[in-house]
Amino acid sequence: MAVAGLFMQNWDSAAGVVCRAEEDRRDAAAVCGLLGIPFHVRNFAREYRERVFDDFIQGYAAGLTPNPDVACNREIKFDTFLAEARRLGAEHIATGHYARTDCLDGRHRLLRAHDDSKDQSYFLHALGQKQLAATIFPLGELHKREVRARALERGLPTARKRDSTGICFIEPGDFRTFLSQHLKFEPGPIENPEGLVIGEHEGAAGYTIGQREGLGIGGVRGSSGAPWFVIGKDMARNTLIVDQGDSPLLYARCMRVGPIHWIAGEAPAAGAACSVQVRYRQASQSCTLSLDRDQGALVSFETAQRAVAPGQSAVFYQAEECLGGGPILQTDAALGGLKALQSAATPTGAQTRRPI
Repeated sequence: MAVAGLFMQNWDSAAGVVCRAEEDRRDAAAVCGLLGIPFHVRNFAREYRERVFDDFIQGYAAGLTPNPDVACNREIKFDTFLAEARRLGAEHIATGHYARTDCLDGRHRLLRAHDDSKDQSYFLHALGQKQLAATIFPLGELHKREVRARALERGLPTARKRDSTGICFIEPGDFRTFLSQHLKFEPGPIENPEGLVIGEHEGAAGYTIGQREGLGIGGVRGSSGAPWFVIGKDMARNTLIVDQGDSPLLYARCMRVGPIHWIAGEAPAAGAACSVQVRYRQASQSCTLSLDRDQGALVSFETAQRAVAPGQSAVFYQAEECLGGGPILQTDAALGGLKALQSAATPTGAQTRRPI
């Protein structure tokens, strides 16, 4: 089997952030040279900005907490990149994602990686049958320590390279500064649940549900000494809403999700058990799922979940199989009650998933 390396650059240092693309390109070229295989380079920075980054910024401007990794996989790595690999004559692409695939009765399935601590199926839930059929995940059967050990044995120059974490185009710890370069931040009031103004924020778009750091709230008369957490954002009033301690207002018992992308091309059978993951590296939570006419669903948790952030992805599983997922639209915590959220649903009837 003929093998070649294809390196993609998705961000440009000229865009205002230090980009490690050149360092990564040199590392990839060195590995390909050591293996004696051809090496190709392509720049997809324009496609990334138009199809991923612009939506990311618009999501934050709307008060959401979007995750660009899901969109990057769907729009760039397994679309633009895959198409370029095809143009070069490739039958398959192999990536470093920690995930697995198989094919059962003609249906390609996305499965969790064997290394639970590195599993990335959450970020791959927007892929479909054609992408999975064309993709190999060689790391899915391995633990990270085994990958490093094999790289050391073969003398690969990247064997001890540090893990990549966070959003690829944002330096760690510099998130608010980065957003301020692309969004106009307007200071506004911070209110407690009773509507009392207790502080001022630097721009509501720069905060997320459950956030504690960076609020700058001092002593508030009549309050306890417990820390304050963001429990909601009123973007129309440019207002941040906070509460103290492990507030019940941080917990959601249900949420609206949609549109949902199902990897198999259709929703699981009515009555099938499933669980849901609302953030990366969270344990899957038992849930019930009621589908509606708009490819969305009302999802109810068996156990209330803390700090569920609209804009993030809700990803559904059956055991180790990833079924698909979609963006979180709203939660009952944000709307102030389970009844209000349920009334917003337009159920089609008998398509309800019972909890595991």
